Amino acid sequence: MIHNYRKRWFRILRWVVLAVIMVVAIFPIYFMITTSFKYPIQTYDPTIWLFQPTLANYQSLFRNYAVTPRLLNSVIVTTGSVLLALVLGALCAYGFAKFDFHNKENFAGWMLSMRFIPAMSVVIPLFLIANSMRMLDTHILLIVVYLTFNVPFAAWMLRGFFEEIPVELEDAAMVDGASRWQILLRVVLPLSAPGIFATAALLVIATWNEFALALFLATNQARTMPPMTSQFQTVRGIMWGELTALGVLTTLPVLVFAILARKYLVRGLTFGAVK
Repeated sequence: MIHNYRKRWFRILRWVVLAVIMVVAIFPIYFMITTSFKYPIQTYDPTIWLFQPTLANYQSLFRNYAVTPRLLNSVIVTTGSVLLALVLGALCAYGFAKFDFHNKENFAGWMLSMRFIPAMSVVIPLFLIANSMRMLDTHILLIVVYLTFNVPFAAWMLRGFFEEIPVELEDAAMVDGASRWQILLRVVLPLSAPGIFATAALLVIATWNEFALALFLATNQARTMPPMTSQFQTVRGIMWGELTALGVLTTLPVLVFAILARKYLVRGLTFGAVK
């Protein structure tokens, strides 16, 4: 009886803790969305909870700022960088997972360390190099720069998934006359599809939200959505209405993508976890 009583209270306490965590996690998003629908004068008073919604901030955003080209730039840069990172990362991961060579683990660790380099520490050299090559403010520049961070992450993620593929399947394919390229394309990649999709999802989120490099390396033609947030801090103060509206527009595509991909993302992140 006492055991059931404690178990019931433990279950209640667990749900209370989960509810508190959920509120803490969701409240900033709720506050951003509600603020984006307030009139400009109301955005400076966070205590206003009941108000008449308006689209004035979104209308101002599309009328006075180049939102549509920035959104298109984000799509182009994210798509290009993620697809190339998956291709190059898959090749690196297959080499690390299926072949032995001198200093393999040291090289893999060095490659992963490239992902940990702060963006601000390399943005000035990248700016000078791109300026000398006349590549500033181009989609190609951002795609290539993002590859330096995305490829190591993709390689390390995919390496774990590739190592879960039984070597017997590859040996059987090799006995049937398949080459290494055919084994990779017809055996390893199809069996690792959940992991590849999970890696792609994480790369999309990281690339879409990148701020520092896009701010300094793209000034107009190739500038993406995140750096636009710096335009709303003026001498008259922060334009909270337009800023939160931009935040909603920036978050919405990734949020929808994450919701649609959640099943595959969970499958990918748990791929090979059960033996």
